[in-house]
Formats: sequence, C-alpha cells, structure tokens
Amino acid sequence: MNPLQRLRAVTPEATKTHCPYCAFQCGMEMTVRDRKGHDIEVTADEAFPVNRGQMCIKGLTSAALLEHPARIRTPMLREQDGRLAPVTWETALDFVAERLRSLRATYGPASVGAFGSGALTNEKAYLLGKFVRVVLRSPNVDYNGRYCMSSAAAGQNRAFGIDRGLPFPVSDIAKTGTLMLWGSNCAETMPPITQWIFEQKSAGGHLIVVDPRRTDTARIASLHLQLTPGTDLALANGLLHLAIEQKLIDEDYVARRTEGFDDLRRSVLTSDPARIERLTGVPIEQQVRAVRLLAESESSMILSGRGPEQQSKGSDTVLALINLMLALGKVGKPASGYGCLTGQGNGQGGREHGQKADQLPGYRLIEDPDDRRAIAAVWGIEPDELPGKGKSAYELLDSCGPQGGIRGLLVFGSNVVVSSPHASNVERRIRDLELLVVCDSFQNETTEAAHVILPVAQWAEEEGTMTNLEGRVILRQRVRPPPPGCKTDLAILCELAHRLGVSRGFQFESAQDVFDELRAATAGGRADYSGITYEKIRLEQGVFWPCPSAGHPGTPRLFADTFAHPGGRARFHAVPYRPAEEVPDTEYPLYFTTGRYKEHYNSGAQTRLVQALVDVRPEPRVQIHPRLAGKLGVAEGEGLVVQSRRGAVCFLAQISTDIRADTLFAPFHWGGRMAANLLTIPALDPVSGMPEFKVCAVRARAAGPAHQNATIA
Repeated sequence: MNPLQRLRAVTPEATKTHCPYCAFQCGMEMTVRDRKGHDIEVTADEAFPVNRGQMCIKGLTSAALLEHPARIRTPMLREQDGRLAPVTWETALDFVAERLRSLRATYGPASVGAFGSGALTNEKAYLLGKFVRVVLRSPNVDYNGRYCMSSAAAGQNRAFGIDRGLPFPVSDIAKTGTLMLWGSNCAETMPPITQWIFEQKSAGGHLIVVDPRRTDTARIASLHLQLTPGTDLALANGLLHLAIEQKLIDEDYVARRTEGFDDLRRSVLTSDPARIERLTGVPIEQQVRAVRLLAESESSMILSGRGPEQQSKGSDTVLALINLMLALGKVGKPASGYGCLTGQGNGQGGREHGQKADQLPGYRLIEDPDDRRAIAAVWGIEPDELPGKGKSAYELLDSCGPQGGIRGLLVFGSNVVVSSPHASNVERRIRDLELLVVCDSFQNETTEAAHVILPVAQWAEEEGTMTNLEGRVILRQRVRPPPPGCKTDLAILCELAHRLGVSRGFQFESAQDVFDELRAATAGGRADYSGITYEKIRLEQGVFWPCPSAGHPGTPRLFADTFAHPGGRARFHAVPYRPAEEVPDTEYPLYFTTGRYKEHYNSGAQTRLVQALVDVRPEPRVQIHPRLAGKLGVAEGEGLVVQSRRGAVCFLAQISTDIRADTLFAPFHWGGRMAANLLTIPALDPVSGMPEFKVCAVRARAAGPAHQNATIA
C-alpha cells in the first residue's frame, strides 16, 4: 500500500465526513454496512452546526458514485490508433514524466502547466501549486475556482485587505434584520442554507432578492428586484446614490473606519434613480425601499452569488456592493456586512494555498518579494527559483497548443470542456496539446481529448481538509479505502516528482503530513492555518482561519475592530458603470444567462451519473417568457434554437412568467450538443480574470423535430 493511503481504519460505526459537492460542506455520516465497503448509507449529521441535519438530494445520493460501474479503475493510455487502452501505473507515470521532461527540454518550463479544481482538498491544492512551481518550474497553474469566486475575492481584497467568503458564521444570517441576496438562487444551489433564511424571516426580518429571474429564492422574498442582466453594477451604484441623497450614510463610521469616500461620493452623482431605472428596469420606488431596508435595520447584510460576479466587471460590482455596506456603517457590526456565497466545495481554500496563478500558500502573492521569501524558506529553495505570475484559467486554456505555447497540461478534478466559456474553442485548444493528462474517477468530455487518464480516489476514500464558505476549516474523514487500481492525487504528484528528479519536499506519509507543511507555509500569511490541526478540527467541528497559534480559538468574525489594510481602514473604490462586453442588438436581440438546477452540480460530470438525479432532470431546458415564446412560435417542450456569435444549441423550451421577456436562461450542467457554454463569451474581468458567464447576446428560433437536442452549425 502506498504510504499516502495509510489512513485510519474503517470501523462499523458511522464515520463523520462532509459532502463532496458545494461550499456549504454539509456534515454527513456514512455507515459501511458490509466488510468490503460496497454498501454505504448516507445520512445528514444533525450535530454539525452548519447544516444541522439537513442535506440536499445531491449529497444524499453521493455514495452511488463510489461503486458506479463507469468508474475508472486502471490508468488509460491513448494508442496510435486513437483508442484508450489500460496500462500499469508504472507505464502511465513513466510516460507522463518522460513527456513532461521532453516538452520542458524542447520548449522551456512555461510550456507545461496544470489546471486544478475547487473540489481539491487544501492538501491537494497546496501540493499541486508546489509541484508546478518547484518540480516543473512553470508559472502556469490555475483552477476552475477562477470561474466561481474570483471576482468576490478581488473585490474583498481591495476593499478589506483580505478575502474570506463569509466574514461571519452562516448562523449570523438568521440574526440579521435585512438580508439582501444578490444574484444567488441558493434555494436551488445550496438548499440547506435556506433554514437560516427562514429563521431570519420568522424572526421578522426582511428578505430582498436581486435576480433577473423569479427563482425559488425570489418567491420567498419580501422584495424582488428583477433587473436587466448585466446591470448589477449600475443598480449597486444607484442604491448608494439614494443613500447619500436621503441622508442614510453613517458619517461617523465612514470617518472612523474607512478612507476614500469623498472620491466615491463624486463618482456616484451620475447614478440618479431615473437613469438607474432606465438601465436596470428596477422601478425607483423599489430602489428606495431596498436601500431604506438596508440602512434602517439595526443589522443588515448583502450576500452575493454568481449573478453579479460572473461578469467582465464582476470585481467592480462586488466593490460597489461593499461600498454600499461600508457607507451604511454595517461592515463588522453584529449580523451585518458583505459576504459571498462561495460555490465550489473548496472554492475558498482552493485559492488560498497556491493553485491560483498569482498566489502562494497562506494567501500570499507570488509577485511580493517578502511572500516569495517566506514560501521559498519552507520549500528549501531560493526565492528567485520561484516562477512569476501565470495565466488565469481561461487564458491558460486558450494558450494550449503550438500557437499559445502550452504544450502539456495536467488536469485535476475539472471538466474544462463543459465548465469554460466558448466551450468549442476550449475543446479545440486542448486537442492541440502534445500531452493532456486528466486525473479523475470517471471519463467525461475533457477525457475525450486526453492522452493519459489516471484514476483517483474519491472523497470518501481519503482524508483531507476543506474550507467552507464561512472560512471554517473542516476535515473529510476516510470511510473506506480506495478500490484497487486507484491512487490519491497526492500520491500521483509525489510519484511524478520523484520520476522528474525531485524527491526532497515530496516524501509525505499521509495527507496529514502535507497539512502540517501547509500550516508552516501559511504562518504569518493572511490565511494563517498554523494553529489548526486535524485533532483540533475534530474536537471543535471545524476551525475558522486565521488561527495563528495552537492556543488560538480561530476567528469566526472578521472586521469588528480593524480591517487588514495597513492602518486598519477599509477602502472605498469608485467603480463607474460600464455595459457588458456584449449586449443585445438587431442581429442578436436577446440576453442569455446561465445557472444551475438543484439536482445537478457544475459540469454534471458526477451528478449526470446518478440515476436518481437524472430521472428528475434528464436534460436542460431553456426558460422563456410566454410573450417571447408566442412571438417565436414555440410551445412547451418543443425545440428552441438559441444562437450566439460563438455557437448554437437546441434546447427544449420551458415557458414561464418567472423570466424577463428579453432574456433566456439555461443550466450549464450538460456537455456535447447540450452545452450552454457553447454560447457564452470569454470576456474577462481585467482584475479577477472571471469570464462573463452571466450575460451575452443571442437570437432564437423555433426548431423542427429533427433538430431536437442538436447543435446548430
């Protein structure tokens, strides 16, 4: 047995662990009912303080993946005739190492790289970043979390000096007087969180939802602001203009705890309510009611989702939301402030520890000399041996192939062909690679182009830490060993490092050993984990970072006394409105936006394999307003061809008054001919690198029966 697989023994009792899906990281209990570990029961953990015994259908059916017949159980190598053939681990790893060595020798270290995932544990994210920078000596590592929370991270770092999804525990939601959910349909994307929202409403609180659709979340709101897609920044600036106009600003708080408000005040003078109504479609009276509820409640908070963030101006929009809450004097007060509802399971921890192109462990910056020295000392190298900043996620994928310069790519836990914008371009690019290695448990749309597939252990078959949306570091405990033929990602990285001539720093006996080095690497950083241990997590049901020493209790709430900038003040930023990269015109007259279904997760690479979930949601449907459906001549369940400047997809129509008449919506969980991301535009936020998933221009027409579920050229 590989040393990295020597974890604690499986017992007949229920093992407490955590769901493999979203960033809520529900506590769950898994009971092995047979000695071989084939029969496993999943129940929600009633004692875990985040989900309190609730789970969604995805988590409850997650064990079906462990014994799924489609699971890869041996390495696969593509032969000259194009077929994938099973090979030994020695053959596969030798092949990968030799190809990496050859590409680096021929084209230089920057010709190879890696693409990680928000599903990776903190230990894996840490070791992946270290592997790319120390073993490959390449700057090119990034991850699919760039598509999730990067705009919120950029905004919080600029405003507060630190980024943590929620700067307070999720339980604070139930205590706030006014809750504004901006671009989050959490009733479907994160169902167990709604218990805290219903508790807030039961206590007399107000709920405001900002969304172009009347979602399941918007249905329970006191006020729904149904804005035009892509105008979130305009609306946020407009609400601040109203707050100034109606003298709702907390002038004392602004003077004591912030800087830059005078410049911001001048900037939002142009965001008068009438102009904002024209841009956003939100009536002035609704704007006034919303800002008064936020200002006049003793406590209030704004929580953003992907709606305002997945735009080419997402980081500016997050800054505008923070501007508003700072000006109202809410940030750092009890049950108040701004927070982001992180999407991916380890979207928070994944970017803290070095698998993001511009960052080193502990949320250090790769271009900061002091940060480079700190990490180089832990890794036993010289600071100038560390490469510089690499390419962001889409830029990295768009650089694949001879013209872009990336010749070899390792992909860990990400189905990039489905999850990326302008998906057809990404598919073409990765097919141009001289080496594509995919580490996964199942074949998917990305493995179709792979030269090597390496089968990995799943979440219930290994230990490791995750950091949930609150900044709570939790421990996924092993329920059973991985099946024969599967290795952990940590083992793969270590064995490749050894083959490439780097043994020092890649000799770990367990995931816990990797975590102990991570703790040392984060000491003194913004995301300081040095005082967190596996045992402490078990005893306390998770530990909030920063936790800089063994005796430190962790930090559930940030900003009560100070912000992380020098001088301790938060910073306002003037962020003038600008339109989306692509807005409707005479040729493409409609908005198109994407999102999720409750039953599926991200690219669907896992959930589309669970029959219980497929039975409920077998295919994507495009949501269309009855007035637009009548104009286009399409009925419920009939085909509708949706076309952008990048491609076209034929969806089945779902007719609903819940969507604006100028907008179409489709989920992005499917690939191939049903991939919503064939339509989306790769316009990137200049600060965060976030693609503009949430808005592009399309046209639509009714399709005949022959075109059902077919990509239209």
